[in-house]
Amino acid sequence: MFRSKLSQFSSLIRQRLSIGPVTISKRGYLQGPGKAYFKTLKPRPLSTSAADTAQGEGDTQVKKISVTFIDKDGEETKIMVPIGMSMLEAAHENNIELEGACEGSLACSTCHVIVMDTHMYNKLEDPTDEENDMLDLAFGLTETSRLGCQVIARPELDGIRLALPAATRNFAVDGHVPKPH
Repeated sequence: MFRSKLSQFSSLIRQRLSIGPVTISKRGYLQGPGKAYFKTLKPRPLSTSAADTAQGEGDTQVKKISVTFIDKDGEETKIMVPIGMSMLEAAHENNIELEGACEGSLACSTCHVIVMDTHMYNKLEDPTDEENDMLDLAFGLTETSRLGCQVIARPELDGIRLALPAATRNFAVDGHVPKPH
């Protein structure tokens, strides 16, 4: 059944692209003059990471912005974050203690961050109703509070400063701090 579906697919490709006949060998290899077309296709890695999808065609370097995290003791950590990556992901990749118990699924408030500069806060997209519902549960809520999983790196956010609150409210497991991913 799989081979017949694959044959139908190759026939469709051959008709649409006029590349010549392509058949599938018993071992699953392409055969025939049309296989030359497939050899010219550039292999591309498959990734679901926001940072990987932010890369433009032909770019060898991902554009990044500067983000400063300020921990509960006032210590600042400056990192470079790829465009398209959430602040939660960036914190985890750089060993910054931002919890994220729900792994960015908008089911908790443990990745609560405070945007230190009002002009930067105003550059962010408005929080959704779901984010606002979770923020209502956050410890130390301020006028410029956001969830780190919902703040996505964009060029206009270059230089943003994010403070981490002194505590979080994790209703799922009290006292447990999960390891970053």
